[in-house]
Amino acid sequence: MTATSSDLRTRRTRLAALAVILLTFIADQTSKYWVLNHTGLPNGDRISILPVFDFVLTWNMGISYGLFQQHEALGRWLLIGLTALATVLLAVWLWRSSDRLIASLALALIIGGALGNLVDRVVFGGVVDFLYLHYGSFSWYVFNLADCAIVAGVGALLYESLRPRPQ
Repeated sequence: MTATSSDLRTRRTRLAALAVILLTFIADQTSKYWVLNHTGLPNGDRISILPVFDFVLTWNMGISYGLFQQHEALGRWLLIGLTALATVLLAVWLWRSSDRLIASLALALIIGGALGNLVDRVVFGGVVDFLYLHYGSFSWYVFNLADCAIVAGVGALLYESLRPRPQ
C-alpha cells in the first residue's frame, strides 16, 4: 500500500509540530535553568538589560497574569491537573488538524509552552517568570519563554481561523 500525498503531508506536518513542541520546551526549560542557576538573581531583584527590559525573578503560583494564586497543595495540584488535561486536549486537536500546517504549528507552540510551565509547577510548585517589559509608567507582567510561545500560538490560531479558505 502506498502513501498518498495527503498522508505524506500529514506525516510531515505532525513531525514539524513535534519538533516545535520539543524546541519550545527545551528553549523554555533551558532559559529558566540559566536564570535560576547562572544569574545569581534573588527573588524580586532585577538585572537591567535595556531601558525597557529587565530580568526579574518571580514565581507565579497562579495562572496567566498571576490570576488565581495557589499557595496550598490542593490548589497547586488542581492547576497541574488542569494544565495536563488542557495539554492532552490540545494534543488531540493537533492530531486531528495535522493536515493544516499553521494550525498544527500554532498548537505545537501552545503545547510546548504548556509543558514547560507544567514542569515548573510539578518541580518547583510554581512557574518561573523572569522577562519584564516596561516603559515609563507602563509596566507589563513578568513572563517567560513558555508564555511567549503560548501567546504566539494563540495569535497564529486566531489568524488561521480568520483567514479565508481556498474553495
